[in-house]
Order: sequence, then C-alpha cells, then structure tokens
Amino acid sequence: MSADLIGVHGRCGQQFAALVAGVRPGQWQDGTPCSQWDVRMLVHHLLYEQRWVPPLLDGQTIGQVGDRFEGDLLGQDASAWPGVMLSAIAEAHAAVAQPGALEGTVHLSFGEASGREYVLQLTADLAIHAWDLARATGQDEHLDPAAVTEAWRMLEPLDEAIRRPGGFAPKLEPPTGADEQTELLAFCGRAV
Repeated sequence: MSADLIGVHGRCGQQFAALVAGVRPGQWQDGTPCSQWDVRMLVHHLLYEQRWVPPLLDGQTIGQVGDRFEGDLLGQDASAWPGVMLSAIAEAHAAVAQPGALEGTVHLSFGEASGREYVLQLTADLAIHAWDLARATGQDEHLDPAAVTEAWRMLEPLDEAIRRPGGFAPKLEPPTGADEQTELLAFCGRAV
C-alpha cells in the first residue's frame, strides 16, 4: 500500500459529500453511469454503505447489525440530504481513523476481511461513485490520484469476480494514451 489509506479514504469521503452538496434540486431523478440507479439511488447506496462502517469496524457481524439500516435512509426532505450524507461520511471516517481499525477483522457478507481490505473497498467505492455522481450532475470529475492508484491495484486482480451479476459492467477499451483515471473507469465499465 503506497498511500496513506486513512487519508485517502477521508479525501474521497469529503469529495463525495461535496458532490452531493452540489446536486441541484432538479437532478435527483437524473440517470447515472450506473444504469440501474438515478442520482438519489446512487447517493442512497453510498449513504447505506457509510452507515455500516462504524459497527463493522467495531467488530459486529452482519447479524448483529441486523436491519437497522434498511429502508429509506435519506427521507423526503431533499434539502437535508447533503447534511445527512456529510454526517454519515464523517462518522464512517472517524471509525476508519480509530487506532487499530485497519488491523482488525471485519465480518462482511462474503466472509471475513481485514480492516485494511474493507477500507480499501470503501475508498474505491467512494471514488468510483464520485465520478458517477459528478458525471450525472455536471460537476468536476477529477478523482484523487492516490485513490485511483489504490482502487486500480485492488480491482485489477478481481477482474472476473467483479463482473458477476450485480457487479461492474463489462470493461471497456480505454483510449490510446489514457491516464490512470480513464483506464480505471474503463476497467469499471464507465465510458469517459
């Protein structure tokens, strides 16, 4: 791991929260590069993911967490959504930054993982979906270069596994001379 994972995670969370704050009122039902989600659904997906971080890094199992994060976590007041997202990201990052969080064991739906592996997955998801949200809403699409590098290192060996139903779209061929961000996004099935 070449980057400070905790710092990269924090920057990716801040970027995603800023992008949510930049969504204009008429954009919440707009489509995103994730064809199954509109902007609101994409934001809800990341909100749901952030809510799980503190209990999972605290050592709780999926069963112990139960259904406390099921349902609509955003609510009906769209003006409150940026604040809801910012709060969830801050709580998740506080859990990530706790001493020993990266060294612990996390109980995930597919089995146990190290805290470091889990946080790397979270960071990659925040970064890639930040691009999705930026693309859908006409905001700055530039991703943190360290997040791009770490996401690429994590995802490339998982090529086959991430193509299963519910995963990434088929990878695309990046343009000749593409930068690392464009290559990562093409690998993740995003047309840049």
